[in-house]
Amino acid sequence: MLRGKQGDLMRLLIVLAILCRLQGRDGGMPSSHGRRTVISAGTALDGRGRLMRDVRIVIENDRIVGVSSQPGPADYDLRGMTVMPGWIDAHVHITWSFGEDGKNINQGGTTPQAVYRAASNAWLTLMAGFTTVQSVGSSADIPLREAIAKGLLPGPRILTSGEPLMGQGEKTGTPAEIREYVRKQKSDGADLIKIFASGSIGSGMTLSQDQLMAACDEAKKQGLRTLVHAYREAVRAATIAGCTEVEHGLGATDDDLRMMAARGTFFDPQAGLLMETYIKYKDQFAGSPLFPKTPDSLATAAEAILAKNKDLMRRAARTSGLKIVFGTDSVAGAHGRNAEEFVQRVRDCGMNPTQAMISAQSMSAEALGMSDLIGSIATGYQADIIAVDGDPLTDITSVRRVMFVMKGGVVYKNVTK
Repeated sequence: MLRGKQGDLMRLLIVLAILCRLQGRDGGMPSSHGRRTVISAGTALDGRGRLMRDVRIVIENDRIVGVSSQPGPADYDLRGMTVMPGWIDAHVHITWSFGEDGKNINQGGTTPQAVYRAASNAWLTLMAGFTTVQSVGSSADIPLREAIAKGLLPGPRILTSGEPLMGQGEKTGTPAEIREYVRKQKSDGADLIKIFASGSIGSGMTLSQDQLMAACDEAKKQGLRTLVHAYREAVRAATIAGCTEVEHGLGATDDDLRMMAARGTFFDPQAGLLMETYIKYKDQFAGSPLFPKTPDSLATAAEAILAKNKDLMRRAARTSGLKIVFGTDSVAGAHGRNAEEFVQRVRDCGMNPTQAMISAQSMSAEALGMSDLIGSIATGYQADIIAVDGDPLTDITSVRRVMFVMKGGVVYKNVTK
């Protein structure tokens, strides 16, 4: 049974779901049960780097059951667009929003207004073509994850860490205490463990190597992945500890990048969306927890970090074998704009467009431990399919024009007519 804040959030989400159902013409959320759907695609990306021409994608219920070049009738004619697997954002904060006064309130609000904004964030993210997200840093994500999974609300498939392990040196606990914390997070419903091995940008490690190794080792024993917030020397420490994924990574050397590539560590640097969001909404973020007090100081800091982020992304894209995933770190003001990160990676950081697409499809699916379920258009996979107006391999800005969204065999958006 959900208690406390999680219980309050779930009850509010159920009320919102009832309102959604009352407004629906069929009295409920769309269903894929018992349905066979065929999509015709002139150009399709399979999510692994393969370009397919003139194919029909056959879907039964929530799964793809066939991809063929044989002609025939289709329920959705998406020829003239580029069809591909739904995108995956490996790092968002889905419950972050601006409050009633317009100021940033971070995550975890339990008022009806905060719950409605979280549901809106989920809807906007799905409409932008992101059918799966990994939301890390708050137990408030769990009720939203459950409501969407049960079909009560429309939104992307959510994986969440719940509350993170905050690095505070010896105050964090002994290795044994950290292992117990990891086990508790699993029992509380976490899909993965988020770890702060660094504090703010430019700070040193906030966990010892032994603490970090205990956290990542115990997570593996519990069948959980680890996502590590890391800067500078913490990047190498997380890699040595065998953690699954390193986030951010400012201060990482080229040797650090090569070590991650050699050890198969997933890397999630951000090119530009996050910092550009802080600049765009500087008045709303300034003075809220974790941010500079004045809008001008926030904008100046964000501009400096933006340049460093782009340099790191360029170096990462040039590192052979490095597994770069797609994570935006989306906060208030960025939900539904996640695809801007593609534009910045390709336009500003020299990333190959195919690499950029794969990073949000099969590569992120692998990082989430779901490579046999999502991130590809192939028989047996979830029918998470989107279409954009244009070709992102020649015009990356086409990612802004998502015309069709299907998740689990259910069509949530179709403006192709």
